[in-house]
Amino acid sequence: MTAKPKLTKNQSVVLKALTRAKKPLTAYEILDLATVRTQGLKAPLTIYRALDRLRDEGLVHRIESLNAFLACCEKAGHTEPVGFVICDNCRKSVELRLSDCETHLGASAEAAGFQVGEIRVEMTGLCPACVKAAARQG
Repeated sequence: MTAKPKLTKNQSVVLKALTRAKKPLTAYEILDLATVRTQGLKAPLTIYRALDRLRDEGLVHRIESLNAFLACCEKAGHTEPVGFVICDNCRKSVELRLSDCETHLGASAEAAGFQVGEIRVEMTGLCPACVKAAARQG
């Protein structure tokens, strides 16, 4: 087990904000949170620096398609790649382990002559709550 990284105050504030969020947040959405502003974080660069370190430590993930960030569901980080399912309606996101498909995707890419550096998987659709809401409306 790896030691828990020592975080700065700013990194802790950003991580706490993402942990409390019900959906991925952009850096500007993080900056707009009252709990973040009252801790003295006022500049986008401060948020981006904190996010960079949190990503390096494996504590947050970047959702590329949303240009937003999500707290990792594993306190110690992951030993295998993860992907995400993202609700098109409410932006709720859930991490999925990619251990089964990583080998298949990597082999397919290599068969096409590509050297894989990183695998990112993001699937979109509707979360269970939004599916129910759509069924009630229509």
